[in-house]
Amino acid sequence: MSLWTLFVTASVPVLESFLITALGSYLALDRVNLLGPDSRKHLNSIVFYVNTPALIGANLAETITYDSLVKLWFMPVNILLTFIVGSIFGWILMKLTRTPPHLRGLVLGCCAAGNLGNLLLIIIPAVCEESGSPFGDADTCETTGTTYASLSMATTDSSSTSSHISYTEPLLSIEDNVDQCEPPRNVSEGDAKMTCLGKTKEWMVMVNEKLNLKTVFSPSTIAVIIGFAVGIISPIRNLLIGDDAPLVVIDDATSLLGDAAIPLLTLIIGGNLVKGLRVGGIQKSILIGIIIVKYVAAPLTGILIVKGAVKFGFVSNDPLYLFVLLLQFAVPPAMNLGTITQLFGQGESECSVIMLWTYIFASLSLTFWCAFFLWLVA
Repeated sequence: MSLWTLFVTASVPVLESFLITALGSYLALDRVNLLGPDSRKHLNSIVFYVNTPALIGANLAETITYDSLVKLWFMPVNILLTFIVGSIFGWILMKLTRTPPHLRGLVLGCCAAGNLGNLLLIIIPAVCEESGSPFGDADTCETTGTTYASLSMATTDSSSTSSHISYTEPLLSIEDNVDQCEPPRNVSEGDAKMTCLGKTKEWMVMVNEKLNLKTVFSPSTIAVIIGFAVGIISPIRNLLIGDDAPLVVIDDATSLLGDAAIPLLTLIIGGNLVKGLRVGGIQKSILIGIIIVKYVAAPLTGILIVKGAVKFGFVSNDPLYLFVLLLQFAVPPAMNLGTITQLFGQGESECSVIMLWTYIFASLSLTFWCAFFLWLVA
């Protein structure tokens, strides 16, 4: 397959994605106001609680088996490595640019956290549908590729709580609470037990609030659990999956809901980027550094990691699986960083500018890296 064919195959889905992104940005402009802040908030809630879990659960249930679980074990490790690599490069960038203290967490987050869910769900099925794709049958490729992207999204979503913790105050230590449980001298033994139980209950409530366990068991994570259960447990799979399954209508309805997730996610991304046009600037060296980290340093490091994993037998030589693993190192920053900065009230305007420019450069970077990765795994 010629390099030009691979380039066209890679560029078409990226251009399609960014055309829909541009439409989302247009709809979010003040003079149009069809996708304003309130509309995006409500639409995002529907996608988060309905469409995305449906997409993830349906694709996992249809494709996951015990054998495929053995092959997919490296993906969570690869995602962890993207965070580690990005954090290292982010720390170096902060030292070189002398990043102001109030922006250090934002810069580190932009370098470490990538859009490992939404963007992969958009790009990978589109690549599979291209005639020049090296991944074989388009329908099989799309289903399997969406499964890989769904697992990537759910893994990233499950670990997002650590990003929230990094912006919050450190947790109180257990020892501090144990000390607080020491009863006063003049209190009876029964009252002392009640006092200690009360303190322990307060500490558990505080830990729950700090860790935000709802983010750990988010709809996407629950969809992964259900998808794995349906795919692996044969009696349940026979009831729901397949043309002859008695309850196949449930799977069809779930898939129908999931099909709406990708275009809606793309429109929301475009709408969120508009804010970067309306706020002040950021130190140019920081912005350029983040772009270099995300689109040069991280993908090159990812190639070495994935190739090393193949060489040592950690990963099977499946072209589509390798393509997804490589692409995880080349995506722009995660969009939920904007939500985190809004929540904690620091670096919100700077985050909007970073998101705008990194996603503008992503249209060129993703086209190049997709073509190169296709050539590498073909």
